[in-house]
Amino acid sequence: MAQCVIYGTIKTKQAIKDSARIMGYEFSVGDRIVKALPPSKNGKDASLKEMFDPTSKKYAEAREFRELYDSDPDAKRIVEEAKGIEGLIRQTGVHACATIMSATPITDTSPLLERTDGTVTTTFEYHTCETLGLVKNDFLGLSNLSVIRDTLKNIELNGKEPIDYTKIPLDDKETYELLTRGDTLGVFQLDGDGMRALLKSLKPDNFNDISALIALYRPGPMDVDSHNNYAKRKNGLQPITPINDEVAEALAPVLDETYGLIVYQEQVQSAARILAGYSLGRADVLRRAMGKKKPEVLAKEQKPFFEGMKEHGYSQKAAQDVWDIFVPFAGYAFNKAHSAAYGLISYWTAYLKTHYPVEFMAALLQNERTNKDKTALYLGEARRMGIQVLPPDVNESRLEYAPVGNIIRFGLGAIRNVGDKAVQDIIDERETKRGKYVNFMDFIRRVSLEALNKRSVESLIKAGAFDSIDPNRRALFQIHESAIDSVISLKRKQAEGQFDLFAGLDGDGGEDDAMGDAQVSVPDIEEWDKKTKLNFERQMLGLYVSDHPLSGMTAVLNGLRDMSIAQLINSAPNMDDRAQVTIAGLITAVDRRVSKKGNPWAIVTIEDMESSIQCMFFGKAYSSAAELMAVDEVVQIRGFVEQRDETVSMRANEMTVPNLEAEDERPLIITLPKAALNRPHVMKLGQVLTHHPGICEVKLAIMDSSGNAQVLTFGDRFRVKRDTTLFAEIKILFGPRCLPAS
Repeated sequence: MAQCVIYGTIKTKQAIKDSARIMGYEFSVGDRIVKALPPSKNGKDASLKEMFDPTSKKYAEAREFRELYDSDPDAKRIVEEAKGIEGLIRQTGVHACATIMSATPITDTSPLLERTDGTVTTTFEYHTCETLGLVKNDFLGLSNLSVIRDTLKNIELNGKEPIDYTKIPLDDKETYELLTRGDTLGVFQLDGDGMRALLKSLKPDNFNDISALIALYRPGPMDVDSHNNYAKRKNGLQPITPINDEVAEALAPVLDETYGLIVYQEQVQSAARILAGYSLGRADVLRRAMGKKKPEVLAKEQKPFFEGMKEHGYSQKAAQDVWDIFVPFAGYAFNKAHSAAYGLISYWTAYLKTHYPVEFMAALLQNERTNKDKTALYLGEARRMGIQVLPPDVNESRLEYAPVGNIIRFGLGAIRNVGDKAVQDIIDERETKRGKYVNFMDFIRRVSLEALNKRSVESLIKAGAFDSIDPNRRALFQIHESAIDSVISLKRKQAEGQFDLFAGLDGDGGEDDAMGDAQVSVPDIEEWDKKTKLNFERQMLGLYVSDHPLSGMTAVLNGLRDMSIAQLINSAPNMDDRAQVTIAGLITAVDRRVSKKGNPWAIVTIEDMESSIQCMFFGKAYSSAAELMAVDEVVQIRGFVEQRDETVSMRANEMTVPNLEAEDERPLIITLPKAALNRPHVMKLGQVLTHHPGICEVKLAIMDSSGNAQVLTFGDRFRVKRDTTLFAEIKILFGPRCLPAS
């Protein structure tokens, strides 16, 4: 048994870019030619052959490209070179689900290839393997099944009544309301931007709609706009028109459930039997041609199909109209059983997100923990849903992301340098009769040697895992090594069974007595500044969790950009390559480079509250922006989206530093309940404000139990400059809701 190889070929755009690069041209030259190509359709580029063939449907769309070819000698040279490499095999991959089986060693039939990750594949594609007598079966591994499993486990861990997902009702009104809103980020098959937009227009209210939706959002049906037509016809926005009046009555039993549209392979089979007299076997040949994506087989079937319809009394036009609907299905058509099975998993995940949102989002985050972009996207979705996602905590977190009441805790296993065995030891110890850890030294004295690795403890500190018991991360960082050293020799003796048998018998200290004088005081020193604290947190967790350098600037960023970076990354597969997009965020890294020809360029990493992206600056774009490229600068960038394999990046046209000074003129309003105004808090607030001098007036709204506010205005010496550091420090002191208008 082996997995099956697939061969990736050089597509039009890559052929042009590769040719320009190999011939020594600047990147911008090849990019200029690519921009003149006609737009992709359903992710497919027109080939160079089609663009120069007057009989091709793509010929008219490529007029601008041919004009560039005729007028620019460099473009002509590059395109001629590209024609020679277009369609050649570029790389190998692994088929998503095909597995090749044989009763004898596969090497007797096909050579095998071992990939760098250890995966063994055939070197023949599955069509060839089947021709040679090998058996191909599809085994599709879906991570969403793991999400469902983990959600069910989270429901029980969170103290709720366990459910049987196979008995979830398929007519749940709230689930269909979620689908109609398009709130399906994380829902199987339904979380892409295009699919969510289609859900809003379709307004599904039964399971058949979900099944049809999954079958329709494919290249074949989309070529004839069936997905939008289905939505319009369902909601009475488009009349239900037959394919042809001659066949309307005959096809009514087949097409009525899908509003006169062909959606499933089974409908094509039934239509072929009814209209052309096909047998079940022959109709299945037609179905397999579509399922195997073999347009050449469909073309061979055209003549007998037309003859069959003629024999049944239908005109040439009727036959042609029906055939014109069949042909796009050769791109990719689902059979109904496949679509319904997918639809069931989609519905289950939508139901769990609707009724168990905390447990579902925790499971989703856990299953995407190795994908930084997806994690950031789903963290943003959880927050949008009103679910708090808190940093890891030695007293609350488990190994994985876990629901704790109505919040989600980061898993201790998500922290760099902290192994699974150490995490399990931490959890096991806090679940003994001694209970949760009281403070940092209590943790040091109690956990096992495995969990007391200095690098692991340092990582726990930087990630904020001790904030609930000893919140000064800098103080813990300063003493953690000496604290560990104070108990390490005693713990080794403990592990070797060398303790005094009578230790702890005369008192109630137990293990604490056994640890002798193992006590190191946590110093009273100033905490790390916000930037340092958050940078350490990001190093340990891969992203900001407790706060963000851009906190309080969401409204400003929204006014500067077309979409967030997470939305851009999620939408990129469906975007036209030439679509210009504006983003805004914080520069977190600048990598300046020089090309082989000596021209400077740069890769600038931009981050917002949800995700990050690399932006490439070449030529004039680099020259105009070079002086503005500084880490921690808030910038606005406009450019083109580029996607290669799974990586989304952006090629910048321009970058500006927006003027945010106007924000300083608004007063800063801090809203607090009366109970929060104790003397230590007020003194600390005064210190925070004086550390951020500026021209912005500060007002304090004190809320009573009835929701009425008494507003006090601070004096001039407490005027501040509005910035994210100030907002973060105030929120750390009073909580995230104290600055509702920041």
